[in-house]
Amino acid sequence: MDVVVLGGGTGGLVASHRLRRELPLEDRVVLVERDVVYRFAPSFLWVLTGQRRPEQLSTDLTRVTRRGIELVHADALRIDTHAAQVETSRGTIAYDRLVIALGAELAPEVVPGFAEAALTPYTLDGALECARALATFEGGRVAVLVSRLPYKCPAAPYETAFLTEAQLRKRGVRASVDVYSPEPYPMPTAGPVLGEALRGMLERRGIGFHPGRDIERIEADARELVFGDGEHVPFDLLLGVPPHRAPALVRESSLAADTGFLPTDPATLATKVDRVFAIGDVTTIPIAGGRFLPKAGVFAHRQAEVVGRRIGAVRRGRAADAVFDGKGSCFVEVGDGIAAYASGDFYAGEGPRVRLRRPGRHWHPAKVAFQKYWLRRWF
Repeated sequence: MDVVVLGGGTGGLVASHRLRRELPLEDRVVLVERDVVYRFAPSFLWVLTGQRRPEQLSTDLTRVTRRGIELVHADALRIDTHAAQVETSRGTIAYDRLVIALGAELAPEVVPGFAEAALTPYTLDGALECARALATFEGGRVAVLVSRLPYKCPAAPYETAFLTEAQLRKRGVRASVDVYSPEPYPMPTAGPVLGEALRGMLERRGIGFHPGRDIERIEADARELVFGDGEHVPFDLLLGVPPHRAPALVRESSLAADTGFLPTDPATLATKVDRVFAIGDVTTIPIAGGRFLPKAGVFAHRQAEVVGRRIGAVRRGRAADAVFDGKGSCFVEVGDGIAAYASGDFYAGEGPRVRLRRPGRHWHPAKVAFQKYWLRRWF
């Protein structure tokens, strides 16, 4: 059996390892990824604060070949489900099973003026730019903007606001920090209880939260946010979440929904085409309340384990009984060496049941330990 995994981020990396563990040695596990450097995205915000250097979060992806995984350094260009093959910039690869883990790409050009005016912690280079800007910021209005829905790592904009406020306060800089989002409350996919808890945490730190704000454009020269209702909001520093979209080969495939993302079975992660699975941020999975499962690394990881186990079971003639249960968790950094921790069930029938643990100093070192474990475990 030849199993091809598209994408070497969190989901693709875990899926490749799990498949290699589950399948006989004569079977091939082929990972297609255009970047030979793996970057641990959950710690990008620590680059923003100066607590990490890029090299501490990066490692050589070719190390996976030591685990028996074949790595093809190439762009995936087209998926041909009829011929069961993937066209890449280095040739065509046939598959018996395909796992699509290409994530969501950033598309700042979707919002006029975003690329010219905003800095973003959603890339490693962007986090470095944010760090330099905060280190030299002399005061004024800081805006943290969620430009479009959906976006990955639902906690990140709010962590950005918390960490920015803490950094500027330590430097003695007089500044206001405000979050503008089209969401009705923070992290709505986790439910209103958690959202209101986060809103309260923002208020206690003096961070403004402005819900239901749909950005139309950004006037870079005037340093103004222009919202759909015509309001102009000035800023001195803009930290933004750029629009997200599925990669082009996914949007242009027969597998995609109208949104461009891939609908999958909530439990098995199977797509509408036999022998093709999708995991992580490239998927769209409805949950109760008319919402969709958040795009977060914890779900990509757990979905990857399920898909790997299911493919392995079928290959060995066993029942494929592994299912994804919609449970997940994440840390929420709030600055000053303090973090909170949220966990719960996003597949609960009446809506997500997510609990936010009280912020404390013990959660921050737990996240530090998790980063170290992750890079050691998979490389």
